[in-house]
Amino acid sequence: QVQLVESGGGLVQVGGSLRLSCSVSGDTLDYYYVGWYRQAPGKEREGISCSGIDGSTYYAESVKGRFTIARDNAGNTAYLQMNSLAPEDTAVYYCATRIPCVYYSGKVYPIGPDFGSWGRGTQVTVSS
Repeated sequence: QVQLVESGGGLVQVGGSLRLSCSVSGDTLDYYYVGWYRQAPGKEREGISCSGIDGSTYYAESVKGRFTIARDNAGNTAYLQMNSLAPEDTAVYYCATRIPCVYYSGKVYPIGPDFGSWGRGTQVTVSS
């Protein structure tokens, strides 16, 4: 059974940084996409960043230049480094694997989100 566990969320002030981790068990990252998504209260889920097995990376315009996705295939862990955080970044952040993604018009979209594996999320709160 595949399990993804996110960690590293918390409360941070505007302009601060956080590094989220996504530990994967029961699967290997080597052969699959890994992505980060977030959902703020009252809003739809938003694709943040996605990393392909060929090293390709995609970022939503809302986070480009501030967030960086990384993956440690040997350690079966994915990361999301978040810098220059703003109040609008406040959300629950989820990682997912086995879900390809596309970048279109400034946004990252998951392909077949119901067919992959998701973590339970970690809360990020940015205070002004």
